Amino acid sequence: MAVSRAESVPAWQRGKVASWLVTTDHKRIGILYISTALVFFVLAGLMALVFRLQLSQANADVLSADRYNELITIHGTAMVFLVVVPLLAGFANYLVPLMIGAHDVAFPRLNALSYWLFFLGGAILMGSFFADGGAADTGWTAYPPLSTQATGNGQDLWILSLHVLTASSLAGAINFIVTIHNMRARGMTWMRMPLFVWSILLFAWLLMAILPTLSAGLTLLLLDRGVSIGPWDVQTNFFNPAEGGSPVLYQHAFWFFGHPEVYVIVLPAFGIISEVLPVFSRKPVFGYKAIAASTVAIGFFSMLVWAHHLFTVGLPISLQVFFMLASMIIAVPTGMKIFNWLATLWRGNLHFETPMLYALGFLSIFVIGGLTGIYLAAFPIDWQLHDSYFVVAHFHYTIFGGAMFAIFAGLFYWWPKMFGRLLDERLGKWQFWTLFVGFNLAFMPQHFAGLEGMPRRVYTYSNESWEGYNLASTIGSYVMGVAILLFVVNIWRARSGPRVGNDPWQADTLEWYTTSPPPPHNFDDVPYVTSARPLYDLRRKLRIERGGREPA
Repeated sequence: MAVSRAESVPAWQRGKVASWLVTTDHKRIGILYISTALVFFVLAGLMALVFRLQLSQANADVLSADRYNELITIHGTAMVFLVVVPLLAGFANYLVPLMIGAHDVAFPRLNALSYWLFFLGGAILMGSFFADGGAADTGWTAYPPLSTQATGNGQDLWILSLHVLTASSLAGAINFIVTIHNMRARGMTWMRMPLFVWSILLFAWLLMAILPTLSAGLTLLLLDRGVSIGPWDVQTNFFNPAEGGSPVLYQHAFWFFGHPEVYVIVLPAFGIISEVLPVFSRKPVFGYKAIAASTVAIGFFSMLVWAHHLFTVGLPISLQVFFMLASMIIAVPTGMKIFNWLATLWRGNLHFETPMLYALGFLSIFVIGGLTGIYLAAFPIDWQLHDSYFVVAHFHYTIFGGAMFAIFAGLFYWWPKMFGRLLDERLGKWQFWTLFVGFNLAFMPQHFAGLEGMPRRVYTYSNESWEGYNLASTIGSYVMGVAILLFVVNIWRARSGPRVGNDPWQADTLEWYTTSPPPPHNFDDVPYVTSARPLYDLRRKLRIERGGREPA
């Protein structure tokens, strides 16, 4: 007598909590990634609200310099390593197998390991506040000599957490690459893959290329801080100029990882927008092949621009010219995407549900972030603006304004697929407009503060001409906090919201072919894929079979 898979699992592993703790189901792991990253998002956001109070007025004394530096360091590190990248990894875990018609990822247990390593790395980073001497306080880039001379264990825990998170990301990247290369449905050629899957493929390959460099730089940083290995005390001087080392070496190692990491974040956001806009425009995406090719081009050029973060360290002018031109060239494939998305919207039958609003918000905000990036890529301008609040504003317009607006578009779009219920549209629209206004109020003034000379990472200031900009930024950050609170309320209310059908948006990709939420095995059958819009092809075939007219 055959034994079902569920019956073969020990009873204790089938409990409501235990089943999540031991799961290897890619969908549950995706939800775990997303929910855990959202918790870290709230924690990192609360840190920002506290240090924005410190900066709201000149000569304020809400925080000491040490506490401010700890909050700014952990906030930046958490937002990159614990929030944005894991949220995108959560989408990838949940959606990639469904989008390509697979029953799971290639290595389910490795997938579970990647999540638990992420959870462990996040716990280490957040727990470092309780370490001897407090958390790391040297900025999220941890430049030496500050990071090599920092006392206490906080900096060591920061390094340990990033090592663990690096292992997590590498495990996930291997899984995505093998899954996408080997487990696509029948007929799904490279030019028939969903654009989100294209973006995750480049996301994974970039992680494979850049994370070893980060690990190497962090290891050298740890050795420079001094470690004890058994009976030996190891003290190196890779970044100590007094002993022949160079702190610029660390900057090269960090930014060879750090700038492609921007595209690790942005490419999946592009993929989400490429899925949302066609559905709510009721048109196929304009220039599918151009968008796919530009994704590959952005991934390639992202490896050639890291030293535009080092324009002020004394690089030869010839190198500065090369990295300036490479940084500007990468705007070409990015601009291709923008124009393709605008062409998708042109004369479309636009439906302004919440996912569409967030996608349009992404377009407007990311363009501003991209344009300020072009200014900073010109090294004479960068010489003036380097390490100023102009850079802080640019970074947030690209990373938060770009990636997080796309992530919210994805959350509202795929929420019914994950849970079988829609998030509340009215609350969603209130959240969008609150976040959109709050974001621009928070970060637009920082451009002007930077142009007037305000340096980043200062815990207090006496120049009263900066006070108005900082007060506006602080007010905007609290308006953003209200928007996130509205999202939390929306999630709470959605638990008892009305159920929806398998495909509430009339979408075109395979994840909507199965039930909402999908069964453990994802599909009972998978149709043969004949284009990049397999569900549109099926609907057209059914209309023809039923005697309807074929759409133009």
